[in-house]
Amino acid sequence: MQIPVNITSKALEEIRNIINTKNIPENYALRVGVKGGGCGGVSYALGFDQQKEGDQQFDVEGLMVLIEKKHVMFLMGMQVDFHESNEARGFVFSNPNIPKRHDA
Repeated sequence: MQIPVNITSKALEEIRNIINTKNIPENYALRVGVKGGGCGGVSYALGFDQQKEGDQQFDVEGLMVLIEKKHVMFLMGMQVDFHESNEARGFVFSNPNIPKRHDA
């Protein structure tokens, strides 16, 4: 099964850096998921976790990625990137398949 989310090389580099510097246990994997719903829509989440029943497991360049089965449809086509500037630093979720909205 193909992974529903694309993790950029810059994001992978930062994830590996976190694993190496923050003492993430070896039996933990990267969890990609969604939170919320309802009127506010969903927000996306990254973290490290152990595999649970019902997880889909993917290999991204040697990195184990876990996604709850019920979250897969919300993550289809999403891209995870890492952004760094003078103002902000962090992971960014976007869907390159959805055209950008231009407000008048």
